[in-house]
Amino acid sequence: MSMPTTFELDGKLAFVSGASRGIGEAGARLLAAHGAHVIVSSRRIEACEAVARSIREAGGSAEALACHIGDPDSIAATFATIDAQHGRLDVLVNNAAANPYFGPIVDTGIDAFQKTVDVNIRGYFLMSQAAAKRMARQGGGSIINVASVNGVIPGDGQGIYSITKAAILSMTKAFAKECAAQGVRVNALLPGLTDTRFAGPLIHDPAILARALGHIPLGRVAEPAEMAGALLFLASSASSYVTGTWLNVDGGYLSA
Repeated sequence: MSMPTTFELDGKLAFVSGASRGIGEAGARLLAAHGAHVIVSSRRIEACEAVARSIREAGGSAEALACHIGDPDSIAATFATIDAQHGRLDVLVNNAAANPYFGPIVDTGIDAFQKTVDVNIRGYFLMSQAAAKRMARQGGGSIINVASVNGVIPGDGQGIYSITKAAILSMTKAFAKECAAQGVRVNALLPGLTDTRFAGPLIHDPAILARALGHIPLGRVAEPAEMAGALLFLASSASSYVTGTWLNVDGGYLSA
């Protein structure tokens, strides 16, 4: 039996949500660079098309498709389009997320609570459910949930966001356990503090940043590209015997 150790994704179809910027964009670019045809997705088609066009100009294969994972109807329409245009899905990267509130957990408004839950829990669940069914029919695939170190240690002022990220970690194991027999691998990436617009309120507040860096052994903020390698590993056959795992890419934060 030959041991699959390749990181190549030739002939694979990968869908990356929240791919118009940040970790999603970096991941989409690297997956395409290794041969995947990447569907670049977020709520706004214009931003997705800009990334997809850039990937094509660099010699990769990509298209743009708008999807709001907080909207079940949008998810259903997205998978109908994938079925009609491609008839398969090999890799799903659940990366789009919501974090509309920063502040004391006891002051979390119901609207912020509901939006965060709708995107980060219900959205990931419905996306994973739809992808896993299709992957099972075709003999396998890889689902990668971008969670957060906040799912293990709740972040200051990020109560409901941290709660939803913890739910994603449990969801990852639940899907992994039930879908393994169909060849569908499900894993989670736990990024540490990363220089994205999403993390802007943390990175651009000197006091918060100093406190955060004090808990990161590598002593710095990550770049989005530093998360992409983990996504490639989990998407490719290099991780063929990996499922149900939480892969920390956090500068040592969770080990400190």
